[in-house]
Amino acid sequence: MHSYDEPVYLISVVANMLDIHPQTLRQYEKEGLISPSRTQGKMRLYSQRDIDKIKMILKLTRELGVNIAGIDIILQMKEKMDAMHAEIDELKEKLSKTSSDSSIAKNRSMVTTKSKYEVIIFNE
Repeated sequence: MHSYDEPVYLISVVANMLDIHPQTLRQYEKEGLISPSRTQGKMRLYSQRDIDKIKMILKLTRELGVNIAGIDIILQMKEKMDAMHAEIDELKEKLSKTSSDSSIAKNRSMVTTKSKYEVIIFNE
C-alpha cells in the first residue's frame, strides 16, 4: 500500500477515476490549484492527497459554483488554517511541558480548542 503523499497515479488514471478530462487537471495545475510531482521524464504523478484536493475542487465548482479565483482563495485559507492548527498543537505541547514543571495550575495555562475545522458542503 502506498502512503497518502506518495505520487503514484498517472494523469490518465486520475482523470479516469474522477471522470474528468486530463486537460482539466493540466488547467488546475496551470492555475496553481494543484502541484503534482514529476518524474525525471516530466510525467505528472499524483498522490492520494492530490486526488482528495482535486475532489474538493470539483465539488466546489460543480456543486457550489465557485470559480477558479474563489477556489484559490479557499485553498489558501485552508492551508493557513492547517498551519495555525499545527502551531496551536505545538504550543499546547510546549505549554503542557512547561506547566508540569512550574507552579502554575494546568487549567490556568492551557490553550484549548474545541476541534479542528472541516470543510462542510451543504447540499440543497
